[in-house]
Amino acid sequence: MRAFPVTLPSGSRYWTVIDDELQVVSVADRWLRHLRFARSRAESTTKAHAGGVALYLRWCARTGRDWRTAAQELGLFIVWLRHTPAGPPRPGRAIPGPGGTPARRERRINGVLTAVRGLLAFAVSANEAPSAVLGQIYEVADARDLPSEMQAEDGGPAFRIGVQHRLQEPQREVDRASDEEIVAMFRACRSARDRLVVLLLARVGLRRGQATGLHRSDCHLLMDSRSLGCAVEGAHVHVVRRENVNRAWSKSRKSWVQPVDFLLVQAYDQYIDERHERLGAAGTDFLLVNLFRDPVGSPMRPDALNELFKALGRRAGLSRPVTPHMLRHAMAGNVTDAGAGMDVLQSLLGQDHPSSVRPYLHPSDLRVREAVNRVPSPRELTAGGLR
Repeated sequence: MRAFPVTLPSGSRYWTVIDDELQVVSVADRWLRHLRFARSRAESTTKAHAGGVALYLRWCARTGRDWRTAAQELGLFIVWLRHTPAGPPRPGRAIPGPGGTPARRERRINGVLTAVRGLLAFAVSANEAPSAVLGQIYEVADARDLPSEMQAEDGGPAFRIGVQHRLQEPQREVDRASDEEIVAMFRACRSARDRLVVLLLARVGLRRGQATGLHRSDCHLLMDSRSLGCAVEGAHVHVVRRENVNRAWSKSRKSWVQPVDFLLVQAYDQYIDERHERLGAAGTDFLLVNLFRDPVGSPMRPDALNELFKALGRRAGLSRPVTPHMLRHAMAGNVTDAGAGMDVLQSLLGQDHPSSVRPYLHPSDLRVREAVNRVPSPRELTAGGLR
């Protein structure tokens, strides 16, 4: 069992699961197609879920279990995930035991379990698995133990649902790139295009897929864009979720307008001049294209940004790897340090839900110290002072 990419005649892609005979696993394929095209999930999401489902089906096949009813023993599946190395079994291959390094960490195992629950729930709805499976993967409880504010207003019964199997993940904080690291990488850039890439992530806060998915027609960098048919004031870019030939994909479901500052406008102008010198007026509408490698003029792929940042880190002599996503966290941290509220940060990051902003909150040590110092002392709170 393994995940396998599928490209449709339209050019759209998703990932499916094939067995050892290279036959498509029907129920998994239908679920993954449903996620990709009916629920508008990213290709990378189907890739991750296909990998998780392949592991589950592989475990069922090796242990003689029926995948439709094996959910009652997901605890054993978790043990198998933790201690069985990836790839086919080989003679003499060691399996980590007590005290050894686990084959998969908690975060990866939870991702696999999410895929398994999705597959089984879809199979139940398609009448390919017994409905009793839902009670094995989810737990249902009533709301009587919740605060009164969270209970049903009419006094009727209310229920909540949770998952049966989830591992406690260690606290993992995504670090933000420092301003010094960003400046060092900016200075290490050897082209106007690379400098624009750094600013798109560090000053605009775009993800890799959003930056490489930008079209030139998305960039409205005049103070007044009404001549372009856009009523938004000031320089800005439109972040649009669309299918792109370079597999760039905006994780945010919605499209939104992102303001940009004069630094990005200057970098954009310099890049357009550089691009025109190498490509002329022709070329794709994609903003970021290959200028120094074949095929010249084709849109940059998201993975190319990873390669770029590794090279910039080496040339800048940084003491640690700095990834593209760390610049998005840096942008969020700088915005909050400048006094922006949660609603502003949510809008700038293109997040649909306020809770999605929480991982991007990186208050500086100075701002935390200033908050403590602003708390009044008991003497200030007592009208007559303490005696």
